[in-house]
Amino acid sequence: MTRTLKRLFMGLVVLFLVAPLVVVAGVSLNAPRKLRFPPEGISLRWYGELFAQADWFHALSNSVAIALAASLVAVSVALPLAVFAWRHNVLFARILFSLGLAPFMLPPVITALGFMVFWVSTGLYGHMLATIVSHGIFLVTLPLVTVSLGLESINRELIEAAETMGADRRTTFLTIVLPLVRPYVFSGFAFAFVLSLNEYIIAYMVAGFTVETLPIKIFNSLRYGYTPIMASVAVFFVAIAALVFGLIARFGDLPRLLGAWSGK
Repeated sequence: MTRTLKRLFMGLVVLFLVAPLVVVAGVSLNAPRKLRFPPEGISLRWYGELFAQADWFHALSNSVAIALAASLVAVSVALPLAVFAWRHNVLFARILFSLGLAPFMLPPVITALGFMVFWVSTGLYGHMLATIVSHGIFLVTLPLVTVSLGLESINRELIEAAETMGADRRTTFLTIVLPLVRPYVFSGFAFAFVLSLNEYIIAYMVAGFTVETLPIKIFNSLRYGYTPIMASVAVFFVAIAALVFGLIARFGDLPRLLGAWSGK
């Protein structure tokens, strides 16, 4: 394939991926209350409505609060689990690591159904805590993978040198391991945050309409007609994802986190 054909092919791929976002962004700029593309007039009114209308702002606040808390839960579980599996190459450690990967191996609806049954039996169904914990457990795979990649990149000779100098495991972890894997911890937190912000199935199954997040709010609003504010929410989600992944690419090792292993 010639260079021109390669460029043409990649251009078509980019166009295919970007075209839906362009349409949605155009719809969000409609001046009237219509889903039209090209937009009829240009207005940022619907972006303001996202923050001005109490119901939409409440859903946005719920989504952000749940995403932040769930990401913290996911990282809090993933970090010690990844360190344990890294330090102890035994069957039990590998089993625990596999359990950490299990949530992403099952269809989300199956996982959501299990969460729903559990929270109903505990009496916490419909509480925000149920959504936070469920999201945290479901998304623990992301920081587990990123932190594990960071740990594997550590030169174990540094650990041996520290232990030779008399450092105990706690000191070694705080002064060597944690600083080296900190970017991977933040990356895992960011990945979990973005996915939690956009997650619908589990949030709906464990809280119904009691805890209304933005995805649930969009679904509820569809029953009363289509408005450009839904498009503005979609653009808002894409902007947050682009910002988060851009920061990871700028300050982290995004190719490695996405599976690219550099040759030694």
